[in-house]
Amino acid sequence: MPGKRRMRPVCTAGVHRLLLAAVLLLFVFLSGCSGSERNNAADGSASGGPRSASDAASSGGHPRADSADRASEGEAGGRTSRIAGNPQAAPGQLTAGEWRDVEQWEDWLNLLRSGEGTDNRYYWDYYRFDRLVVRAEAGGQPIADADVIVKDADGRLVWRTKTDMDGCAYAYARMFERDDPAANEDQRSMRDRDQRQYEDEPNRAQPGYDVEVRAGGESKMFSHVPIPRDKPLVVTFEQRPEPSNAVDLMFVVDTTGSMQDEIDFLREELKDVINRARKGAGQLDIEVSVNFYRDRHDDYVIKPYPFTADIDEAVRRIAREKAEGGGDYPEAVEQALTNAVSGHEWRRSARTRLLFLVGDAPPRDEPQIIDELHEATLEAAKLGIRIVPVASSGVDVNTEYLMRFLAAATGGTYVFLTDHSGIGNDHLEAAVGEFEVRPLNDLLVEIIRRFAGLPAENG
Repeated sequence: MPGKRRMRPVCTAGVHRLLLAAVLLLFVFLSGCSGSERNNAADGSASGGPRSASDAASSGGHPRADSADRASEGEAGGRTSRIAGNPQAAPGQLTAGEWRDVEQWEDWLNLLRSGEGTDNRYYWDYYRFDRLVVRAEAGGQPIADADVIVKDADGRLVWRTKTDMDGCAYAYARMFERDDPAANEDQRSMRDRDQRQYEDEPNRAQPGYDVEVRAGGESKMFSHVPIPRDKPLVVTFEQRPEPSNAVDLMFVVDTTGSMQDEIDFLREELKDVINRARKGAGQLDIEVSVNFYRDRHDDYVIKPYPFTADIDEAVRRIAREKAEGGGDYPEAVEQALTNAVSGHEWRRSARTRLLFLVGDAPPRDEPQIIDELHEATLEAAKLGIRIVPVASSGVDVNTEYLMRFLAAATGGTYVFLTDHSGIGNDHLEAAVGEFEVRPLNDLLVEIIRRFAGLPAENG
């Protein structure tokens, strides 16, 4: 049965090995994305029945205690796997679901208003999700990669982002700001007050912001725009710039734990993967970056590789990687994200930029680390990088929220492994609505095609 919404054991070695295997198999489809069409549903798929926001609210809210318990267990303790040592294990066996909070906004706000949601907003200091949706178009057609710049009444930059292939961008105000509590107000009272404010959101007067949208040499200005705003701000341009053919894909993978068996297995499959990837090469200009991270005091904290159009080399980089280290639960997620966003040459003009964050553990909840997460979030939004977390069986409630904060803030989507594969330990039951269960590799391919504005594989 699915894992309850409580602190859970860490990811098994076997599950994590298969997760990276699925990522490698994904390279089968990279070069051929524009030459084929996507399949909207995998054969034999099922629907999941996850927890609702009200269920999450009733599960209690003590995230810091949970994380402390997790850290005390140690990463390597008690790892078991139902697929460990199975030479027939292959990519495509893991099952996963997807939930895009920016498209289920009322559900997301209800979850944030819950006790669990409020606790996690204060745990990670992502206090508010006051949102403005911007749609850029010309002649009824969406404009991709348009710049959206939001400033307050004093001219200070509040948010900057880019539109996606649907012409949509998501801008936020005061995400990392909170009202200063009274000197004698404790943290719990402050959270309770904030929760009441969220419940009164429809009646709260909103300040106005200046919004500028730039596309193809044109610029449109809007003043006194309230945030949050009930309706999208539709911005119409005279000319529609042609979408770029550039697609930037980055995989940021946690390599702590025992991963060597997977890498050996992937090496056996490497030739087939590369040959299949070459069959459907099309017009899109795809570049891939693979990056690995562990934790402080390991042989390395981050191991980054630049973007490359050589898919073979990207596969070889994964195949060469060994997995070890990581003595406690938290990992150096913030350093990996900072390097991923700011330490690479993301292209200035692109059809889509996707950052897949594959992991099973949160960063430490230290003030400077949380500040670094915020900076990485802002920079990713500015560059138009959509963060797509891929959560495996070690993920606890706190980590789920952080991953969803990152996805919502950057216009990405949240992917999570499920129990339907029968592989590994129980997975945390995500606090989402009904979703389709699919093979992980098929789901990731579909996400890439969708964000790149490509048709269905068999449509």
